[in-house]
Amino acid sequence: MPELPEVEFARSVIERAALGRRITEVDDSDTYVCRPHPPGLLRDALTGRRLVSAHRRGKSMWCETDGGPVLGVHLGMSGKIVVAGPDGTEADGGDHWEGRRAPGDYGWARFTVTFEDGGRLMLVDPRRLGRIVLDPALDDLGPDAATIGAGEFRAAVTGGTAAVKARLLDQHAIAGIGNLLADEILWRARVHPARPVDELDRADVGRLLRATRGAVSAALRHGGVHTLDVVPFRKAGARCPRDQAPMVRGRAGGRTSWWCGAEQRLPGDA
Repeated sequence: MPELPEVEFARSVIERAALGRRITEVDDSDTYVCRPHPPGLLRDALTGRRLVSAHRRGKSMWCETDGGPVLGVHLGMSGKIVVAGPDGTEADGGDHWEGRRAPGDYGWARFTVTFEDGGRLMLVDPRRLGRIVLDPALDDLGPDAATIGAGEFRAAVTGGTAAVKARLLDQHAIAGIGNLLADEILWRARVHPARPVDELDRADVGRLLRATRGAVSAALRHGGVHTLDVVPFRKAGARCPRDQAPMVRGRAGGRTSWWCGAEQRLPGDA
């Protein structure tokens, strides 16, 4: 699933290959991906305009237009942004989450913007869970996980009795952390995913902050969350790459989680 690093990659694709190009046609016929807008509304709002900037907070992305509406893009579970040249050749886009799609296969394009030169920007989404919306609401998102400050982080992860995994996944608290990134952060910090946040001490919070910064930076640097240290070991029979203890699978924060059976124990566990 795309998390903050994958969405940042998609944003950079738009910034590199789509800004400043005049829009001459929009295919917004997928009524599920473009809900609640009826077919034709996005086309009428965007035709003749240019995308002038691309932004991201957490997993949410949006583009400003020249004097028109803001175009909101959410990749969902499997979406990615692809830009094709006038001849149909894939010019930019795609990443680790390609699945069965070969370069140049746009059969899963759910939303398409065509530029004056014949090139296209597409939301390609096999599972059809992405969203395109005008003037998206962004005020309820928490601070971005890539830039969150120490004070913001402490305020986000402390207070209440939620499991720390659930708090990391709460986009209202911290924007951008998904299931794989959360497991990596907790593994780096040596914190059990079911640990209640009101039991975290200052040292725990400090380790979690350093782990968040380190994991996000590494994923951005190396191409996505799939490149992180513990992610390949989230499977049956795997052993922790740090101490070779068995990896444990369970539910925490309402999500399937993996953790080191030796270093990520709950207080009081034998």
